[in-house]
Amino acid sequence: MDDQQFRQLLDVFGLSWEGYRKVRKGVKKRIRRQMQELRCQSMESYLTFLDQDQDMRLKCERLLTVSISRFFRDRVLWYTLENQILPSMVRKNRERVKIWSAGCACGEEVYSFRIMWEGLRLTFESLPKLQVLATDMNPNYLDRAGSGVYPRSSLREVPEKIRSVYFQPQKGGRHYVVEPILKKDILWKIHSLFSEPMEHDFHLVFLRNNLLTYYQERLVVPALRKIVDSLIPGGFLIIGSHESLPSDAFNLIPVGGLPYLSQREN
Repeated sequence: MDDQQFRQLLDVFGLSWEGYRKVRKGVKKRIRRQMQELRCQSMESYLTFLDQDQDMRLKCERLLTVSISRFFRDRVLWYTLENQILPSMVRKNRERVKIWSAGCACGEEVYSFRIMWEGLRLTFESLPKLQVLATDMNPNYLDRAGSGVYPRSSLREVPEKIRSVYFQPQKGGRHYVVEPILKKDILWKIHSLFSEPMEHDFHLVFLRNNLLTYYQERLVVPALRKIVDSLIPGGFLIIGSHESLPSDAFNLIPVGGLPYLSQREN
């Protein structure tokens, strides 16, 4: 499968060549394996098969998903959340705080947030009820996230004092499993940003390194509008540190000098 054929496949799903350019090797390998299983010897025959079989089309779409992540990716962001955003959020919302990780992949971001939330107990006598919705269209990623087991490399930005409290080493230290307390208050759910309804009243939405990186703008804009609408007035949207929002501001205001942290207008 050459790049031209791969781009042809990406176009079918409204996916961005620029987003996949650096990760295409592994994704191509997965697609080639499926083509071999289906005995499709050309991209044309493969696309015809996908048009005729919606279940196989969905499997292909899931094979195209990317799960690259790690704990506390982008320390500046997490420092800002820990010292500015979350303390203020807790003070203003004493009964409930609702979080959405949209495109949560294998869960590193979700558990990073849970660690930070637990850390707030050192500052506040009591915390509001926490609800975390963690969604992804790939059920295999959600299974891995629910298990809470990660290779040591995923924890390379986790300070040792945090690692010792919230992770238990497995298999001679090559893997770690999160402590059960971090699994509380999380609902893992299969969800598509394009074809399924969204919940509302979120105080914070993580939308990092998925929609804005891997999809073409024709799909990004309508999905992003719905995601912003899912925030409460004054709620926060976080995108990837190397991503940028479309030219339409979507009633979002940059926060703290970080271009990837925005707040919905009241």
